[in-house]
Amino acid sequence: MKLATFKARAGWANVGLVLDDEVVDLTAVLRSYRRNVLKRRGRGPETMLGWIEAGLLKRTFLKRLFSYVRRQTVRGARIPRKRVLLLAPIPRPPKIFGLGLNYAAHAAESGREPPEHPIVFAKAPTCVVGHNERVVIKRGVGRVDPEVELAVVIGRAGADIAEGAAMRHVAGYTIMNDVTARDMQRRDLDRSHPWLRSKSIDTFGPMGPWIVTPDEIPDPHALDIEIRVNGTVRQHANTRQMIFPIPRLIAFISQYIRLEPGDVISTGTPEGIAPVAPGDVMECTIEGIGTLRNPVVLGR
Repeated sequence: MKLATFKARAGWANVGLVLDDEVVDLTAVLRSYRRNVLKRRGRGPETMLGWIEAGLLKRTFLKRLFSYVRRQTVRGARIPRKRVLLLAPIPRPPKIFGLGLNYAAHAAESGREPPEHPIVFAKAPTCVVGHNERVVIKRGVGRVDPEVELAVVIGRAGADIAEGAAMRHVAGYTIMNDVTARDMQRRDLDRSHPWLRSKSIDTFGPMGPWIVTPDEIPDPHALDIEIRVNGTVRQHANTRQMIFPIPRLIAFISQYIRLEPGDVISTGTPEGIAPVAPGDVMECTIEGIGTLRNPVVLGR
């Protein structure tokens, strides 16, 4: 299932189930279901992070809600997609982990050997924007590169997670464009400084357009992945080419940092990085998920 954070015209941001031509407002449906079926007071979680923390992204429960809304009229629950604005699925993830050089060909084009262990860095949650939102390049930043990446959304908390149990901690998958201020990153690397600022400039974390639940992606290590800029393919690969697969990444990170619901692990980018400029349009596509589109504009 495709689950989004959306805003209808002049409405609050809610959690929705994305269908071909409409979005089902799951926030409104859950409120009605709790009141009429579960006989519970209160509204229930109203954000995607709240849904993940409450463990509500399970397919069985989502199917129950969808069955309920087909039987029961819930006022305003079914909205035409053309009236909906998609936001980042988790507008402010608790933590964002990026992976450096997780595709051998990308390591080669960067002049580096494939790493022996995952190279993990952080992106600030405040850099996140959603589908069709603008990526703003500030004056003086220099070269800026987009990087298409498969992103894993954590659904269950855990520390020291075993690789064999790692996939049970996944709530779903989305797309991350790990936009990078490349000149800034190289200057920081030359000085042995962290990558945080070059990866975390405001709007440098497009994410979306929605989260796809694991039942729809039986093998996340067999997905075609690409980015087009102004319609021209820049990067194209398959996630089977990742050096460190998702269970290894979850186990490695959780050895040192406790993973929490809503955390995002962006699994690295393939070869083909090249700069973008104001006026360009970036389209990141991953098989089984969809396309994340963002225009590039010049800032102050």
